[in-house]
Amino acid sequence: MQANNSMHEDKQFNPEQMPFVAPCKQLDLDAPVRWLKLGWQDIRRAPGLSLSYGFATLVLGYIISALAYSYGNLYTVLGTMSGFILVGPFIAIGLYSISCQIQEGRKPVLGYCLREGGKHVSNIVLYGFILMVVFLIWARAASMLHVFYPVDIDATWNSFILYLGIGCVVGSLFSAIIFCASAFSLPMIMDRRVDMITAVVTSINAVLRNKKVMLAWAFIIAMSVLLSFLTAFLGFIILLPLIGHAVWHAYQETIDASAWPRHG
Repeated sequence: MQANNSMHEDKQFNPEQMPFVAPCKQLDLDAPVRWLKLGWQDIRRAPGLSLSYGFATLVLGYIISALAYSYGNLYTVLGTMSGFILVGPFIAIGLYSISCQIQEGRKPVLGYCLREGGKHVSNIVLYGFILMVVFLIWARAASMLHVFYPVDIDATWNSFILYLGIGCVVGSLFSAIIFCASAFSLPMIMDRRVDMITAVVTSINAVLRNKKVMLAWAFIIAMSVLLSFLTAFLGFIILLPLIGHAVWHAYQETIDASAWPRHG
């Protein structure tokens, strides 16, 4: 019966007739708290698989930091570390799949994640390539910001404030662009037969229509990344799976993607 429904759905599905953007719901200010609670429930239901992503990110953080320091300097390391917030959504793709399996009543398995990823690999690879380009640009820009660092022993606090201010403005610009484009797009690509452009436009539209809620959500994510850095990446073991699972539930609550068929 499921196969027949899938075939019938395929016959009706015409990408050219699909809307340019999926509608979104208006969120209340308590939404991020709900997402985090649901994300924590997913970790408890699949602790081994979820935490493995956190451990993998921990190891990846050490490797990237070591390479950045070997071929650059401290400023390169700091820039590369802060770039984690740009590629984080791509790293968490497997966590979306785990949450999806739990939601469907399945026992989460890694093989399912890999199998599902193959069905929309082109969109994921293209999006990952874009994120990587942005990440490399940001890493280069961050390494160049040290020219604003005051080296004069008589430098005033205003000089340090200027240096920090420029770094924050540049970093915030990169982060805001990636956050708006990634907030709901990757879960949507994992869930539905949708092209990358539609998913990104849908994500940006939903963020702009829920500015206060999404600003609070972005703050929570930023603080999670900062805490992970302050704990020498150890925080990623718990916080990455928590945020990754929560993002899936944020997508489920916010985006109405029913016009697009599921991957099957």
